[in-house]
Amino acid sequence: MDIAALDAIDVHVHVEQDSRGCFALDQELLDASAGYFKSGEHRTPTLGQIAEYYRARRTGAVVFTVDATAATGHPALSSEEIADLAAEHNDVLIPFGSVDPHAGRAAVLRARRLVGERGVRGFKFHPSLQAFEPNDVRFYPLYEALAELGVPALFHTGQTGIGAGLPGGRGIKLRYSAPMLLDDVAADFPELTIVFAHPSVPWQDEAISIATHKANVYIDLSGWSPKFFPPQLVRAANSLLKRKVLFGSDYPVITPDRWLDDFAKLEIKPDVRPLILKDNAVRMLGLG
Repeated sequence: MDIAALDAIDVHVHVEQDSRGCFALDQELLDASAGYFKSGEHRTPTLGQIAEYYRARRTGAVVFTVDATAATGHPALSSEEIADLAAEHNDVLIPFGSVDPHAGRAAVLRARRLVGERGVRGFKFHPSLQAFEPNDVRFYPLYEALAELGVPALFHTGQTGIGAGLPGGRGIKLRYSAPMLLDDVAADFPELTIVFAHPSVPWQDEAISIATHKANVYIDLSGWSPKFFPPQLVRAANSLLKRKVLFGSDYPVITPDRWLDDFAKLEIKPDVRPLILKDNAVRMLGLG
């Protein structure tokens, strides 16, 4: 990947459909997410379509799925396939893997294979969808492996559109995605780079405090239009966290075009903009 050829790096892009036409979520959850985000007809682009989309925008994209097989009963998309296809578009795509934390030792071994054999550059977790408390010590061997492998872990935090509006939210529990649970992980694994995905509503102040306190914690700004960012997040991004905040869209539910258009109207200092849009991601991902 020629970093100089890219204008930005989007660190939060979902792969929702594989080469066989299988989807990352069942139809009810896909519909709930689409309704929550008011996303249009291109809700489930293929990896090849994602690559074309980002290439046309001179933007790199961190791509991933979420393996929530144990919690949802829905078969996950293959992280191996995502990594292999991303390698065919390595001018713009950066593959992350996903493993089901409930798989225990098998998850650890698979994570090692994904890095060693498939070249994935990090891992995505969604505690609410995967139904696990991230600070449960049962999952610590997995974090230990990721720290040893030198790859970041990106965790969904805060509200989720998956299950939104359904009775009981389809059983998905928001408390698993509270940032303070990850403070334990960040403290216990100081060599593990952790990214809090999304403005962590309703726990934004917690996320800011943790990212300020822990050198190994970043925040990505995906999942919300910048015009809806909490004011304290904008202040932190302009000051204490200017080297810890990352551009992320949450494509395909929010497009980078929409995100960047609204970000251009946000009161962000000129010297901070390139940090958020690209430079911080280059450092976090070890691409420099």
